Amino acid sequence: MCVGTARTELRFVGPVFGQVSSTIPIVRVAEDTIDAASATVAEEAPIAFVYNGRSHVVTMATPSDLEDLAVGFSLTECIVESGAEIERIDVVHASHGVELQMHVPVARGEALKDRARGMPMRTSCGLCGIESIGGLFHAPGPLPHTLDVTPDALFLAAHELGALQKLNNETSTVHAAAWATRSGRVELVREDVGRHNALDKLLGALARAGTPANTGFVVVTSRASYEMVQKCAVRGVELLAAISRPTGLAIRLASASGVTLVGLLRGRTANVYAEPNRLT
Repeated sequence: MCVGTARTELRFVGPVFGQVSSTIPIVRVAEDTIDAASATVAEEAPIAFVYNGRSHVVTMATPSDLEDLAVGFSLTECIVESGAEIERIDVVHASHGVELQMHVPVARGEALKDRARGMPMRTSCGLCGIESIGGLFHAPGPLPHTLDVTPDALFLAAHELGALQKLNNETSTVHAAAWATRSGRVELVREDVGRHNALDKLLGALARAGTPANTGFVVVTSRASYEMVQKCAVRGVELLAAISRPTGLAIRLASASGVTLVGLLRGRTANVYAEPNRLT
């Protein structure tokens, strides 16, 4: 038995359904004082993705914009090819968390059996139902070049995003993913404790609204790992900009899939790690 894992039965107590933050009492310690205070913290809850009555995977996520998460996850993980294939989404609250119960074509549901994994995801793990290394990569071939943006557009999007991160401005805990027009105006923002979840929510919201993702670009407040590039490539996003740095695998995947990858987007500076031809 692992140290510290005595078999005591614990009952998960999640947030009130739909509650994304809560205020708790704390003790604030300063150089010469110890005082009672309060703090606002972000909530997270287990979210199960259930297809045709069969649980596929569980993630820890911020319990908001769950229909967007359901659609975005299903699209970026290539469970369906279009949002129209999801016949119905039921958001079901249970004592242990939330189930996203989706109905998809029988063939899609059967295909998931080959990808099933008996291990729950941690906070937005990017390896969603993958059993072998060979199943990791499903990005399309090189994307077409239909988008050009200026450095000023990148800087404007990063600047606007800061003020639009409502939950993070309260809690300083969550990630955000934003979609901006080619001029840099932020039109849509989604937040989550998991960076992959935030991106899935954003891409799901775009799909549900019928907005082509390639008519603008995506900005994220995290590092750019390969999964973030892959999700963008699958949905046709031609430019991904991250506040932090990318990984080496993310850069190689961006080059292979034709995604312009920007990192260290801070203030009025940024690095372009792949496909700089879209920066005008």
